[in-house]
Amino acid sequence: MIDVPAGIIKAAPARAVPCYNADMERLTITRPDDWHLHLRDGPVLEHVVPWSAERFARAIIMPNLTPPITTTAAAEAYRDRILLARPANSAFEPLMTLYLTDNTPPAEIEKAAASGCIHAVKLYPAGATTHSDAGVTDLSRCADALAAIAEQNLTLCIHGEVTHDHTDIFDREAAFLNERLAPLLADHPRLRVVLEHLTTAAAVDFVRAGPERLGATITPQHLLMNRNDLLVGGIRPHYYCLPILKRERDREALLEAATSGHPRFFLGTDSAPHPRGAKENACGCAGIFTAPLAIELYAEAFESVNALPSLAGFASHHGADFYGLPRNTDVITLERRPRDIPAELPYARETIVPLRAGGQVAWQLADTPSAN
Repeated sequence: MIDVPAGIIKAAPARAVPCYNADMERLTITRPDDWHLHLRDGPVLEHVVPWSAERFARAIIMPNLTPPITTTAAAEAYRDRILLARPANSAFEPLMTLYLTDNTPPAEIEKAAASGCIHAVKLYPAGATTHSDAGVTDLSRCADALAAIAEQNLTLCIHGEVTHDHTDIFDREAAFLNERLAPLLADHPRLRVVLEHLTTAAAVDFVRAGPERLGATITPQHLLMNRNDLLVGGIRPHYYCLPILKRERDREALLEAATSGHPRFFLGTDSAPHPRGAKENACGCAGIFTAPLAIELYAEAFESVNALPSLAGFASHHGADFYGLPRNTDVITLERRPRDIPAELPYARETIVPLRAGGQVAWQLADTPSAN
């Protein structure tokens, strides 16, 4: 069980002060964490895990496998497979989650809290995104499990979109806030919630106005791109994710929130690998693979509004404080030095296309060997 009083954010003392040179060509920050990460399973782990392990100390691992990770035993076994896929001498720590269903028993939540390796429970509205068919159809059906999550002081991570057909896909996040999230917070006043991968100005405002037990993650793609990048000049399947990229005014609101220093906005890449063929077909999968250049993309976004000094809080401090975990003690250094991104990368017997494939990213890790 996480030792944090319900509804209270546990502050942690600073252990590393961000360091910048005069012209901002180098940036040293506390090693960051990724509070929303997909790694998949099986042979692809050895091709996916090293990218995140190179950049991040810890990551909240999503449970939407096939079959989903619905039990403590399954989460512990999945964690063991992830640890085996780490590079030699890596200390990368996977923070595991359970997949919430209509039928999750409170006793399973208690087992999860006692495990020491499970830190959150993931709520997917049924049908909202990849492998969410077993998700929650009605919040009232899992009320006892939600009460147990609050009682055990775990965190509920939410994919915040409604799924009914009459709501436009670009409005599904905004509709979720008042239709589902506001009643959930009212019904469970001790429940700590992370609204994941914010995409709208409405969600930014909702989190800001919400209680201290409500946090939010923001992805690099939603800080750097809008729906024009996905749709203008042809559909770009490797830019397709859920929640979908939104309007430019939403991107600007997200960037302002991320760079503001507000302690309840923090880094969560939502890096979501799919093989090339699953993206480039008549019904391409949702998900953007950003793990090979994730922290570098955040540096680009923060630099675009002259906010690099705020990156350490967003990437390295706020999430750890919200989850009640100690801040990391080691550091990473980024250099402003363009790096070419391969057109594709190995993915077991297939290939995967990262964001910026064939292009460049403006920053790169200093003195760190490539993970591929």
